[in-house]
Amino acid sequence: MKQRLQKLIAASGLMSRRAAEELLSAGRVTVNGSPAALGESADPDVDTVLVDGQPLPVVDRMVYIMLNKPRGYLTTMSDDRGRQTVAELTADAGARVFPIGRLDYDSEGLLLLTNDGSLAQRLEHPSFEIKKTYLARVRGEDIDAALPLLRSSLVIDGYRIRPAVVRLVRRTENGAVLSFTISEGRNRQIRKMCELAGLTVLRLRRISEGGLCLGELPVGKWRPLTDAEIENLQKGK
Repeated sequence: MKQRLQKLIAASGLMSRRAAEELLSAGRVTVNGSPAALGESADPDVDTVLVDGQPLPVVDRMVYIMLNKPRGYLTTMSDDRGRQTVAELTADAGARVFPIGRLDYDSEGLLLLTNDGSLAQRLEHPSFEIKKTYLARVRGEDIDAALPLLRSSLVIDGYRIRPAVVRLVRRTENGAVLSFTISEGRNRQIRKMCELAGLTVLRLRRISEGGLCLGELPVGKWRPLTDAEIENLQKGK
């Protein structure tokens, strides 16, 4: 049965659908020897689909893991500038996995990776609205004045975000530690929210996503998800 190429590539576990779309736009995918364009379809039982001249991998089993991503790592599987990526931290996962969603280079914490392209596609769709909670250590002179603004419907990059749930965890010598719970994933959203409120983010760590919690997982390490956690993810929880 024919499928959109980006969906077919993602389902193979090679990369996320978003990354597949980028490769298609760059002309790095061929179908039966001819360059394929974004939006084209193919039948995996009939057509020969190659990415950078290599056939799509056959997925033996689905792998689902949680990584405690350190700062200074890109949330991608390769980088043409030689920077560190999460691929280096998950090379021993037993399968080629790719990230579900993003964490900024300077951010850390809970990151999900899988070779289940269909699940990744569903979870990245805005309709799922999975809640994510972050701890942010911020610097600023007037935390009390910043909190109401952070809880409001701010405009970031021309887009009005939904109000976040923001709690004061504790005060520090030059600022505070704040908890943010959001269901959107705008680019650098929390950092930009803080900037609008006159705060500077010194450290940002994601501690939960849906029903998953980072817990005591060491920085730079990963663990497989339990059967119950996988089932909840598949239900969009």
